[in-house]
Amino acid sequence: RLSEYVTHTARTLSPSTRSSMAQCLPGTPYPIAHYVNCDNFSMRHRQFLAAITSGHEPVSFSEAVKDERWRDVMQREIQALQHNGTWEISYLPPNKKVGCKWVFKIKYKSDGTVERYKARLVIFGNHQVEGIDFTKTFAPVAKMVTVRVFLAVAAAKQWELHQMDVHNAFLHGDLQEEVYMRMPPGFQITGSKKVCRLRKSLYGLKQAPRCWFAKLSTALKEYGFHQSYSDYSLFTLQHKDVRLNVLVYVDDLIISGNDHEAIVKFKSYLSDCFHMKDLGILKYFLGVEVARNSDGIFMCQRKYALDILSEAGLLGAKPASVPLEQQHRLALVNGQPLDDPERYRRLVGRLIYLCFTRPELSYCVHVLS
Repeated sequence: RLSEYVTHTARTLSPSTRSSMAQCLPGTPYPIAHYVNCDNFSMRHRQFLAAITSGHEPVSFSEAVKDERWRDVMQREIQALQHNGTWEISYLPPNKKVGCKWVFKIKYKSDGTVERYKARLVIFGNHQVEGIDFTKTFAPVAKMVTVRVFLAVAAAKQWELHQMDVHNAFLHGDLQEEVYMRMPPGFQITGSKKVCRLRKSLYGLKQAPRCWFAKLSTALKEYGFHQSYSDYSLFTLQHKDVRLNVLVYVDDLIISGNDHEAIVKFKSYLSDCFHMKDLGILKYFLGVEVARNSDGIFMCQRKYALDILSEAGLLGAKPASVPLEQQHRLALVNGQPLDDPERYRRLVGRLIYLCFTRPELSYCVHVLS
């Protein structure tokens, strides 16, 4: 009944209202709406939060294939891969095949509207063998401390912040190694034993980020940018009174600068070099919501935290004022090992990433895990 409504952006109720509602309404005794407060955000930013919260991203191919929108983007992705010459159909040599899967993401514009539905075909790079399927690797992932400093400088100097996304970023890299991949889910040839021999980089390959970053960094340096030696994902440009900074996180780019016309010109240059998507003013980056006013920049992982609570089935749990009581001692527990530790590891990994905006959680996650 609530499928068309967003229920996580309600205002905090007063204690008297909470008690009266608890007496007259059935359900969980600790509804999350009592503890999620958006009063300090502008109405426009509240609308943006509502938009990114209501979007649902499938977690498997079997779930996505039921929706026509995801079927369409998967079809377009396959067509783009084939048009780019990413692979050729071939027979499989011994001990060469690597699996793949679909990963689904919704890309939002700065106003909260959906920019596009994105389906990535990701190869299982963890099955690659060093010296056979890959040699050198490098992933252009910005350090989190660099992200904070980048945003702090932009806030202090009142610079603009923009975001761009590369469409099929890893298709721009040429693959030197001999890699074979199973046919993508949903596009297998029934009864056939043929596979795909990759000619271009693909998401998930250990060498793919290195191939893509080599082309991107070359394009940025040709424009006049200098690469930082402290963080290779940071590029800076200074020409007379114009200053531009670019931060790269795989295929997401944050752009800041003191000249609007220079930023527009640089965006146009990137679009000419690669198939780029302009997402507008920076609002949502790597699971971090960015709100800005004249006083500065506020970063929050509200949606990310709610997703963790929802996945763990704890949306109705009682919140605590502190993550872990002081001098807490964990009792020794003897029991059976988990049948599927992957879910536990995923949860711990997501909690560690949550420490990006909640550093006090890092100690608790370390102790409890």
